[in-house]
Amino acid sequence: MGVNVSVVAVDAGNSKTDVALIGEDGTVLATGRGGGFQPPYVGVEAALDVLAAALEEAVAALPGPVGSVGHVSACLANADLPVEEAELAEALEARGWGASVEVRNDTFAILRAGVDEPRGVAVVCGAGINCVGMVPDGRTARFPAIGRISGDWGGGGGLSEEALWFAARAEDGRGEPTELVRTLPGHFGLDSMYALIEALHRGTIPPARRHELTPVLFATGAAGDPVAAALVERLAEEVVAMASVALTRLGLLEEEAPVLLGGSVLAARHPQLNDRISELLAVRAPKAVVRVVSEPPVLGAALLGLDRTGAAPEVHRRLREQYA
Repeated sequence: MGVNVSVVAVDAGNSKTDVALIGEDGTVLATGRGGGFQPPYVGVEAALDVLAAALEEAVAALPGPVGSVGHVSACLANADLPVEEAELAEALEARGWGASVEVRNDTFAILRAGVDEPRGVAVVCGAGINCVGMVPDGRTARFPAIGRISGDWGGGGGLSEEALWFAARAEDGRGEPTELVRTLPGHFGLDSMYALIEALHRGTIPPARRHELTPVLFATGAAGDPVAAALVERLAEEVVAMASVALTRLGLLEEEAPVLLGGSVLAARHPQLNDRISELLAVRAPKAVVRVVSEPPVLGAALLGLDRTGAAPEVHRRLREQYA
């Protein structure tokens, strides 16, 4: 007799994929891990092959052969629009991994991981920035979150670009003075912004290392540099704007509701950013309860799956206890 899997939970980000196989009683039967999910760069089928490898690892770890498989709950990076979620759900259904499939943007996994019921708002600031909200009746709030064309500002990548822009103009005289002129190139052992610009342009410093400049920006702002501090302030304002709009859309602005912060930038808990977010939200949404999410997103994907299957509260509770 095979092992019955109630939910296949998938949390797939740009850099890694986590899969958890959940039993009918909420037990985590097995887990697997794979690479990043990037359909815009490798195509949908190649991206799904990455998920398949993580799923195969999890299946291999089961205590016996697979019996029935119920629902696939997949929270995926790069599923930024409902039409993209629908396309990816169709592609997953064709793989035949479960009796039913639901695809959501991966930000929903972070939100659901941090709340006891599907109710609240999450703002994620990692390489980019995104915000989603949900309430138990199924309504959601979200933004396209695909860059400047959808009105986004912020994220680690955006902050590093802004810091470079201000520092370059400060060095050549087009902009106001800032210590970023010294701290940004100094991080790479260089003595000028010109040298840093040349190294980035010619690839001596790989583009992927630009994200290292975001902590430098925070440190420079904390040391009193007004230009760097202003960028941190603007990010706090962006986070609060997204959260308050999502709360308003869901009718949660006037009642106590969680606002969860996730992603590498917010999880770093920079006081000048996170404390300022709390201060600004206290004005825009006085009843919001702010906290940083520490639970793994794959838990959120699994809980969303249990929500979909109508699992009992004790099943949800048992699952959450295993990730405590």
